[in-house]
Amino acid sequence: QVQLVESGGGLVQAGGSLRLSCAASGGTFSSYYMGWFRQAPGKEREFVAGISWSRSNIYLADSVKGRFTTSRDNAKNTVYLQMNSLKPEDTAVYYCVARYGYRAYISPEMYDYWGQGTQVTVSS
Repeated sequence: QVQLVESGGGLVQAGGSLRLSCAASGGTFSSYYMGWFRQAPGKEREFVAGISWSRSNIYLADSVKGRFTTSRDNAKNTVYLQMNSLKPEDTAVYYCVARYGYRAYISPEMYDYWGQGTQVTVSS
């Protein structure tokens, strides 16, 4: 079983930045595609970013391209989501996810492991 623990959420003003971290344990980190979903109140979960172990397969949703980046430190079993130029519409609970393999999927059902989520709130 893989355990995922997110950190780094919080309250920030529009235009600001936050970096989310997700520490993984209990599995072979190199075997997993890591990603980030977010869910705002009343909306469906949205896959915003993902990265393969080799970093050769990186996905960013159109809604965050140019503002968010994702990276991973395989030595630390940690994946990151750097969020810049934040907007009020980025307000959501952000979830770290993992699935065995190297491909990105935007459907939540394709991910086997989920963190508990961390709240990001962007004020206008």
